[in-house]
Amino acid sequence: MLYLTVKAALSGVIIAIVSEVARRSPTLGALIVSLPLVSILGILWLWHDTSDAERIATHAQSTFWYVLPTLPMFLLMPAMLRHGIGFWPTLAVCCVLTFRFILRQSGRWENSASHFDAAQ
Repeated sequence: MLYLTVKAALSGVIIAIVSEVARRSPTLGALIVSLPLVSILGILWLWHDTSDAERIATHAQSTFWYVLPTLPMFLLMPAMLRHGIGFWPTLAVCCVLTFRFILRQSGRWENSASHFDAAQ
């Protein structure tokens, strides 16, 4: 239980720091957020828990493929906001679109992963 609390607290501290930096400097906040801090933390926790290099390799590869469908949101959101669309509708549209892209990518990833598994 202590281990889970430490993981949650450390992750929360990082999010709090990033939000404070972003409040003062949106560009610097964006730079920090663009760093794969959550992925690195996840990999560190996974290594600590399993020490399984193959599991980490699979996690890293999957993370790469799941990041791709999130990228259009970062183009759509500023365009919508700059065209006067409110924050909440913009966020809702971006979340729905991103979710659809992730589901679409997920299906492709599962199909390609099953083909890969079958070839071995």
